[in-house]
Amino acid sequence: MRAARFHSYGAPDVLNVEDAPEPHAGDGAIRIAVRAASVNPIDVLLRAGQLAEFLPLDLPAVPGRDAVGVVDEVGPGVTGTEVGDLVFGLGGVSDTTAEFAVLTAWSAVPEKWSIAQAAAAGLAGATAAAAIEALGDLTGATLLIEGASGAVGTAVAAFARAAGATVIGTGRESSHPALHEIGVIPTTYGAGLAERVAALAPNGVDAAVHSAPSNSLEDLVAIVGDASRVVTVVDSQGAARLGAVQANARNDSELLRRAAALGAAGSWVPRVDHEFNLTAIVDAHTTAESESGKVVVTFL
Repeated sequence: MRAARFHSYGAPDVLNVEDAPEPHAGDGAIRIAVRAASVNPIDVLLRAGQLAEFLPLDLPAVPGRDAVGVVDEVGPGVTGTEVGDLVFGLGGVSDTTAEFAVLTAWSAVPEKWSIAQAAAAGLAGATAAAAIEALGDLTGATLLIEGASGAVGTAVAAFARAAGATVIGTGRESSHPALHEIGVIPTTYGAGLAERVAALAPNGVDAAVHSAPSNSLEDLVAIVGDASRVVTVVDSQGAARLGAVQANARNDSELLRRAAALGAAGSWVPRVDHEFNLTAIVDAHTTAESESGKVVVTFL
């Protein structure tokens, strides 16, 4: 099969499109003929070797954590999914940017989503679902999202609004019209955040989600006033130091079904900013690590 692979850690140009062995579905898993995969921040870090001490890869490695495609193998123990189904979901730590990928968590693709949007939904959706799950009941609550315009942030906003929360979200001023469109009260990030949030939520903020790689976790804890009501998906060290909650995506089909339900209801459209064909995998990774926005790699 054709796959993007890297034989050594490094810059995007270590990636090549080449022949690789086909994977096959094991117990409780499915194999898909991939139609698109996304490039997530963790894919960039893994390829660059920045996580090699904690998450070493067997090289050569295929990048990618999530994908969308048509089921062509169903492993033992799988029920409710058949060959020919269009699904999106999560593979292993790094293995989905290939013609075939094995998923261990998945959901049917909502009709409202394009293929590219479904490709962008797996990791972002599971991460957001886990963050909201960690906060429990949000009915009537006010939630602050740091990085609300990003791939995970927009998903968190959708989950929070569906749970009955009022959402305030930070983002660049250029993103504020888009945040308004998804029901988020926008503000800018950086110095003075507490004062800006206080003006928008005079009765206080009940919880916060730190979904962007900023140094604002301590500020969020101070704004909320209770570290146990602040969830970060990007700063595990800060969470340990401050007593905040660390939430991570996990390969759980239920989290993806929740994300798909939001999509089916029209409450969440996964963010896609750039699309590249597999043959332009170097450009895809270069864009992902040098620009803001969600990158999707398509298979034609």
